[in-house]
Amino acid sequence: MRKLALAAVAAALPAFGDAAVAQTLNVAVGAPVTSLDPHYHALSPNYAAAEHIFDSLTAFDANARVVARLAESWRPVEESVWEFRLRPNVRFHNGNAFTAEDVAFTIARVPTVPNSPSSYGIYTRAIQRVEVVDPLTVRFHTNGPYPLLPVDLAQVEMLDSEHHANATTEEFNSTRLAMGTGPFRILSHRNGERIEYARNDAYFGDRPHWARVNYRMITNDAARTAALLSGDVDFIDQVPTSDIAKLRADGRVALSEIDGLRLIYLALDHSRDGATPFALGEDGRPLPRNPLRDVRVRRALSMAIDRQAITDRVMEGASTPSMQLLPPTGFGAIPGLVAGRPDPDGARRLLTEAGYPNGFRLTLHGPNDRYMNDARIIQAVGQMWTRIGVRTQVEGQPWAAFVARAGRQELSAFLVGWGTSSGEASNPLRSLLATANPGRGFGGSNRGRYSNPEMDARMEEALRTLDDGRREALLREATQIAMDDVGIIPIHTQKNIWGMRRGLVHDARADELTRAQDVRPAAR
Repeated sequence: MRKLALAAVAAALPAFGDAAVAQTLNVAVGAPVTSLDPHYHALSPNYAAAEHIFDSLTAFDANARVVARLAESWRPVEESVWEFRLRPNVRFHNGNAFTAEDVAFTIARVPTVPNSPSSYGIYTRAIQRVEVVDPLTVRFHTNGPYPLLPVDLAQVEMLDSEHHANATTEEFNSTRLAMGTGPFRILSHRNGERIEYARNDAYFGDRPHWARVNYRMITNDAARTAALLSGDVDFIDQVPTSDIAKLRADGRVALSEIDGLRLIYLALDHSRDGATPFALGEDGRPLPRNPLRDVRVRRALSMAIDRQAITDRVMEGASTPSMQLLPPTGFGAIPGLVAGRPDPDGARRLLTEAGYPNGFRLTLHGPNDRYMNDARIIQAVGQMWTRIGVRTQVEGQPWAAFVARAGRQELSAFLVGWGTSSGEASNPLRSLLATANPGRGFGGSNRGRYSNPEMDARMEEALRTLDDGRREALLREATQIAMDDVGIIPIHTQKNIWGMRRGLVHDARADELTRAQDVRPAAR
């Protein structure tokens, strides 16, 4: 039925017309934006939306390399002091000049945003003090050497110290305070549905082609593809894997793709020694002890997963099986650590050694509208676990409800993803695997509450090491410890694929952000 529906839409597809003439870009994204407050929820869809309105001191290019944005240059002037020179003549949308005072204000605000489900504080915790040298010079004093400050600050959007004084997340979401120095101004926002932008003609950087942007959230895969084929939208992200071949063969549609940095993985409950809510015995009652605290059980669950089968049959080739945090080219990736064949017999032996010769019951949770084929992935994993005796029930639900439960540590095993925008292993190590410590900005997205002091020590030493070679070796050691301990269970890294009407070109990004400023008419 799906194929027939798409065929009918394609048959009715109008001529796309001259994209160069159009001044409005209609975009459909597959994941909802949960907040316009750029410091509230560290989530890729939120960061993509914020990139239209705000700017950071540094930024990532399409290949996740750090480049200049609001800062023209930066350098360490002492072992624990970084100096940033700001770009002159930059103004906020309200006309206020951007200065070092705004930088100091922003850094102070980031860790104070209340009720943040995934805080941006991880990117500012290394800063002990901000020194305003002059209106265009700022110095960051850190607790010892900190080589990642230019990387971290690429993820902190700058605010106006006057306009945003005492700003609340609700005021950003209402659009009253959704104002920055970015390439677009916001016109309207309907939560979970649509954001409308207008070009900022006074922008200091490259002027976007589009005078207006309609940024719609269409989380249903079939509906998003149909909107592109019908001409209702010009550009979509998260092209459904089942539609890739069809769209690739359609001369009126173009695809843009790149190997991505998003890891899809399974998190497990490490927080409870006693019963965990969704690991049950034969009587349907919670087991008296949490089986997921036993590394043999965690290894068995990982060994049972046929990652290549998920890539081939579920993802239809739009992913790469993984056993670690980064693709092989990432800074800190472990050479030669690749996904092997599943070993269900070995998994059953480990379960027996752990005291579960007959297995147990487990519920695997996950979103059904956030990542490519997320609901299908948890179904596949559930079947693989059931084959080794861990009889698995699968429960998918909308992202907003799911992530709230995961953040409250209500689940036992669940699927989630992480986009490593910096391309360096320190990013997922700090966020996903470091012992949760809000005061230090560690473990902000460690929803399973994994903790390993040995891994923490290697990671923290890496964060103090300015020498790149030594830092990479430490990051590999930290990653190996966490992977041997099965702190999380990696499944694959996604490929990022966008679809657009013919006549447009797109600068594909490894960090998967969908931004209107990266789309333009093809040169004639």
